[in-house]
Amino acid sequence: MKIAFSTSGETLESPLDTRFGRAPKFLVYDLDSETFEAVDNRQNMNAAQGAGIQSAETVARLGVQSLVTGHCGPKAFRVLLAAGIKVYTTDAPTVAAALELYRSGKLSEAKAADVDGHWV
Repeated sequence: MKIAFSTSGETLESPLDTRFGRAPKFLVYDLDSETFEAVDNRQNMNAAQGAGIQSAETVARLGVQSLVTGHCGPKAFRVLLAAGIKVYTTDAPTVAAALELYRSGKLSEAKAADVDGHWV
């Protein structure tokens, strides 16, 4: 099973980005093989509009089942939900800390977006 994390870096010690749609990168962690890869999101980060939707489509193409991020807006949330991706929000400082919270079952699945559209 694969999980995507919004981040600005390429390692587990990288900070978890509070923004989903405008996160510079996504770290995709494979729970089965315990490997990960960083995926660039700059094309969506710098989008004039639609960053959340485009980022959600990018994450869906990566074949993840879950997303862990700081916040998720309504349009991105709808795209992720339609793709069958579970969304979890947290204020964990790093990807590693967020992964540990996920593994220990301490994150609750989001039932709705937690910020308005065009949140900065």
